[in-house]
Amino acid sequence: MSHLSPLLKQSSGILAARGEGAWLYDADGSKYLDFTAGIGVTSTGHCHPKVVAAAQKQVATLIHAQYTTVRHPGMLELTDRLYEHLPDPLDSIAFSNSGSEAVEMAVRLARHVTGRSNIIAFTGGFHGRTMAAASLTTSINKVRTGFHPMMAGVAHSPFPHAYRYGWDEEETTRFCLKELDHIFLTQSAPEDTAAMIIEPVQGEYGYYPANTAFMQGLRERCDRHGILLITDEIQAGFGRTGRFWSHAHFSITPDILITAKGLASGFPLSAIAAPTALMSRGLPGSQGGTYGANAVACAAALATIDVIEGENLVENAQTTGAHLRRRLEELKDRYAFIDEVRGMGLMHGMEIVDAEGQPDGDLAGNLLKAAERHGLLLLRCGTHGQIIRWLPPLVITGDEVDEAMTKFAAAAESLA
Repeated sequence: MSHLSPLLKQSSGILAARGEGAWLYDADGSKYLDFTAGIGVTSTGHCHPKVVAAAQKQVATLIHAQYTTVRHPGMLELTDRLYEHLPDPLDSIAFSNSGSEAVEMAVRLARHVTGRSNIIAFTGGFHGRTMAAASLTTSINKVRTGFHPMMAGVAHSPFPHAYRYGWDEEETTRFCLKELDHIFLTQSAPEDTAAMIIEPVQGEYGYYPANTAFMQGLRERCDRHGILLITDEIQAGFGRTGRFWSHAHFSITPDILITAKGLASGFPLSAIAAPTALMSRGLPGSQGGTYGANAVACAAALATIDVIEGENLVENAQTTGAHLRRRLEELKDRYAFIDEVRGMGLMHGMEIVDAEGQPDGDLAGNLLKAAERHGLLLLRCGTHGQIIRWLPPLVITGDEVDEAMTKFAAAAESLA
């Protein structure tokens, strides 16, 4: 009998026994095409041989070298390997365990550096479940309900959700930037604002990409007012959108970058990066943690980078992601309950609606259960649980995408 907390909710009924590539297997040997990737974590697929070998070797050598006590080679090498993929001038890296902790670390650094208290986040963003991260999060109220009061000093500005507003992208962007300027006048004066934090491609809210005009508008305002721009690349970074970092689609450079999830192919590891001149202005001793930069996690991250580079997985996210998008659009043309498909690379959302065009979380849930019966594992997100997200590992092939489409169509037909 399991004594697991009843507050934890699983989206499927699968008891996973093992995984390989894009597939999960239960104890009975039934196989499932996994288009969840552990919510974007298993970037190189389940149990990639190179990641497994690196972790096994490290476990036999050094499991834990507490990084505020001693250094270890893997941590130092990982900073160098990450630096190779960071935009100039981000050249200083600090580690933690989870995305939430990295968000908190970025907020702390921004407040230290600027001497200002306020943070502007954007509606629909998901940044984590710990206090500061939850205070920045507005993707859905389950992260915030019963947890108040939230951290002070946070204002939320509109993100360009063109689908939600019912406007075109240009009009939506113009509105959102105008509202941001209004926040400067009414809620958070520029001289009180330490940073803006944004997911360049939002995850939990519904896989909404930002756009170049909006992101460059943020960059211009940050530069003008001495505000730091933090990009939360926890889900959309590390190659998932077809660029190594999702902000690169919009021709901007952040002051602080946050990464986690796909960084170590399933081992707990997160990081922030910033220019050394900025990082060094934080308070000494303000970064750290018992398990941060764990030696095994660092070994897995190094192997993950090897696989991403050696197997051209960023390029695969772009090309196979384009194939995924085409196939999803075909499903949209076939089924009236699919109102929109959006996203980038191997990160797409499918908006499910009822006959009146309203969000239909019940139907989306039934589609997921039917897909599971046909051997396809998917997740939902969105305010009503109405968005089916397509989030396969970066090693996914075109043939596996096609197989997933066949399984989903069969699931949809079974509900007709």
